[in-house]
Amino acid sequence: MQKSLTRTLICQLDIDEGSPRLLTQGQREARRVVNEVFRLDREGYDWDHIEELVVDRSSHVKNTTQRLVEKAIDALERYYDEDDYGYPRQNHEDEFPLRMNHGEGYALTLSDSGAVNFRITAKKRTFVRGTLQASRDQIELLQTALTDDVWRVGTAEVVSRHGRHELHVNVTHETGTVRSKDTSTTFVGVDVNEDNVALAAITEAGVEDSIVIEYSEIKQERHEFFTIRKRMQSAGQTAFENTMQDREKRFVHDRLHQVSRRVVEWANQFEDPVFVFEDLKDMRDSIDYGTRMNRRLHSLPFAQLQNFVTYKAAWNSIPSLKIDPEYTSQECIVCGHTNRSNRKKKRFKCVRCGFQDHADRKAAVSISAKGLQKLDRNVPALNNLPVVRVRRQCNGASEPPGHDPVSTVRGHQTDGDSGSVSS
Repeated sequence: MQKSLTRTLICQLDIDEGSPRLLTQGQREARRVVNEVFRLDREGYDWDHIEELVVDRSSHVKNTTQRLVEKAIDALERYYDEDDYGYPRQNHEDEFPLRMNHGEGYALTLSDSGAVNFRITAKKRTFVRGTLQASRDQIELLQTALTDDVWRVGTAEVVSRHGRHELHVNVTHETGTVRSKDTSTTFVGVDVNEDNVALAAITEAGVEDSIVIEYSEIKQERHEFFTIRKRMQSAGQTAFENTMQDREKRFVHDRLHQVSRRVVEWANQFEDPVFVFEDLKDMRDSIDYGTRMNRRLHSLPFAQLQNFVTYKAAWNSIPSLKIDPEYTSQECIVCGHTNRSNRKKKRFKCVRCGFQDHADRKAAVSISAKGLQKLDRNVPALNNLPVVRVRRQCNGASEPPGHDPVSTVRGHQTDGDSGSVSS
């Protein structure tokens, strides 16, 4: 199966002409543009009219402004698609990513020595030039994308991180190959939870292996951020509240990149794997466990982690499929009995036959089995599972069954990968 595969490369800017101050000014203008889109939407303007108004008033080149408007409207569409949950807020504190098209808002060229030179239009008739700095594999990929017809250099964003400007460049392989799921032999069930992701690899011959990768620091940090924001709301400190919300999003984004990379690495050890996910469509509508639990679950990035795993898997030619999630956490994989009382927190114990297991690992096994059934494969006997291995995301250490670690490791950054897969 051919798909277009996109990867985001994170590069440092070695500036020869212009200054970082110009990039900061461009980011602030980008922030103003996006805030104006949100304001006009609240005032009831039609989105097409919003674009016309904002483009006319912007000090960015037209195409850059259009990309910023597009990004803001994408956020509004997600808000309205999710039944008005989480309206995009205006940002009056931090520099906004400056999104640009290649050849217009920015341009990359190769020097005779193979260095990748950049030109960024920070604002109209205001340019910053220099050389990109990145790891060898990322520079080599950029060199390929700039010279090979099957590759395309796409949009890029100027982003501020740790007091420095970076250029995040999208490169796309137009005819990437992902193996057909119909040829898969190992079905890797993925059960995404608030504090971990459970994986189970199953073939028609039996269960190959399983693992639970914990990321309890995400749950812990999100709770801390929420508590801080509530206190600031009570004190009327809304400006700093917005900053904290952005920090939370960046923290979760970086951790999910780490987790997704580890998930794909684990699946790569098996013969012809296919990832099996629960279909999350309408999942938010089905969650109703009271105010506090709803707030936690509705804001969980289930789909984001699935997307990260899917596109990283595609770069490794691993396909994915989705199954109906109904009863994956309640059904006994030995006798088939389905009852909510079978599961109590992290423990699954069938009230009919007595089968016991780690509840999340059991759910991953159920997802794998449904994947086999969806492709008309034989589901093996599942009454002899391997010992549960629980691994902390922070350090990779395996722990015995039944442990309950709380990770407080901080400071890890994303591996630099992000992107998408499209047919």
